[in-house]
Amino acid sequence: MCLAVPAKIISLEDSVAEVDLNGTTYKASVMLTPEAKVGDYVLLHTGYAIQVIDEKDALETLEIFKQMEML
Repeated sequence: MCLAVPAKIISLEDSVAEVDLNGTTYKASVMLTPEAKVGDYVLLHTGYAIQVIDEKDALETLEIFKQMEML
C-alpha cells in the first residue's frame, strides 16, 4: 500500500518545491504537477508532488493524521 500526504508549497524554483509538512520542510519535485504554485497543497509521495488538492481537503486529512497520533 502506498501513502501520499498533503503538504503546502512554501517556495518554488523551477521544478523543485519546498513544502511544509506539519512544521518540517522537504524538497519535492513538481514535474508531475506543473500547475502547482506557492500556497497550493499537494499530495506528496516519495518526494514527488503527484496532485494539487483543495485546501479544505488537505486540512481535513492532516487533522485526521493528527488524531491518529493520539492513539
